[in-house]
Amino acid sequence: MDIKVLGPGCKKCQQTEAIVKEAVAEAGLQVSVGHVTDAMDIASYGVFGTPAVVINGEVKSVGKIPKKEEVLAWIKAAS
Repeated sequence: MDIKVLGPGCKKCQQTEAIVKEAVAEAGLQVSVGHVTDAMDIASYGVFGTPAVVINGEVKSVGKIPKKEEVLAWIKAAS
C-alpha cells in the first residue's frame, strides 16, 4: 500500500500526517507514509489545495484534516 500526504509542511499538513500514521498503526499495517512537499509533484496529482491524502494513487482528501475514522475506512477499502 502506498500512502502519501501532500503539502508544504505547514501545521495542518503535519497534523494530517500524524493522523494518517496513527490510523496505519491502529490498522496494524507496516506501511510507510510519504510526505510530498514539492509544489509540482503535488500538482501532478491534480491537487491544488493542501493538505491532501493519496492512497494507492487515488486522492482521498483535499484541503482539510481528515478524521482518523475516515483514514481507517480508506485504508481498509484499499487493503
